[in-house]
Amino acid sequence: MSRRRRNAASGPAANTAAVFGEVLKHFRELAGFTQQALSKKIPCDRSHVARIEAGTRVPQDMFAKQCDELLGTGGVLLRLWGRIDWYPEVQHPDWFERRAEMDATAVALRAYQEQLIPGLLQTPDYARVLFSRRDTDSDKVESRVRARLSRQPRFLAEGGPLYVAVLDESCLRNAVGSPEIMRDQCARLLSAGKHSNIRIQVAPTGLFGLVRPLSSVTLIELANERWVYSESVDRGHFNNDPAVYLRHSRTYDVLRADALSAHESAALISDVMEGYEQHGQARTQRGDLDQEQLQRGQRRRLHRSGAHLDEEQLQRSRRRGLHRSSPRYPRRRPRP
Repeated sequence: MSRRRRNAASGPAANTAAVFGEVLKHFRELAGFTQQALSKKIPCDRSHVARIEAGTRVPQDMFAKQCDELLGTGGVLLRLWGRIDWYPEVQHPDWFERRAEMDATAVALRAYQEQLIPGLLQTPDYARVLFSRRDTDSDKVESRVRARLSRQPRFLAEGGPLYVAVLDESCLRNAVGSPEIMRDQCARLLSAGKHSNIRIQVAPTGLFGLVRPLSSVTLIELANERWVYSESVDRGHFNNDPAVYLRHSRTYDVLRADALSAHESAALISDVMEGYEQHGQARTQRGDLDQEQLQRGQRRRLHRSGAHLDEEQLQRSRRRGLHRSSPRYPRRRPRP
């Protein structure tokens, strides 16, 4: 694994993520919010707010924006978020280092993705599940997650490079982790799509006539170069042949024209997200129902057990009553 330092693209980097946490805490207390009250408004867990204020959790840009609105900061937190170097030192796999360096200087990215959400749009939990499938070492998994997330701020910051992603519908439908993780991932897509430099479109599975690339591919535009990037298992493939780039570019442009528009795609993503919400609620309800049925079964068994004991007591009482109420016959005594 090679190591690199990433500086924020939108200005000088702050020393630590704790700076953001201190500023957030200042405005929260000034507005009269407790961590619990703020977490309910966002909404999120109170521990999430606490970790961000402590500088141990990296917030998403939408978190900063929501806090600005709730605390009336005038946009201070979001501007600060874009200037902080959240990942001053990260590790990428050697084979991916070249791609990471391109992301750090790219003028524009145009991507087609199938099966899984692209790394530049993944939530931490979504990425964590994917890496956990390959490695059981939690420290290594967290290191990989941080490295993946380190590529995102440049594109999410104000005035970031153009990023257009056409997602095959399979990216939305393939279940990763849990309904809650997929719901949050869909919300992340909707949030990212609101940035002026980001466009997310969906290529529906059931739409005939779409000419899709044979696999996931990214067209990378640098200041003076253009590259076609694709991946196989643990390996990145780069090609800067102008003829190859032109061929993939034409295929991509036609696909993008025939796919759902950004607005239509957002509506589809919202529908899918609602489905995950309902799935999660139904699972919770099933769990509650199973618990209730278990408790009912226990109550019935206790009732039956009590009734059985009552019946036994009644039978004993009846036997005692019959014994006591039976006629008494005089005992024969021997004559003198």
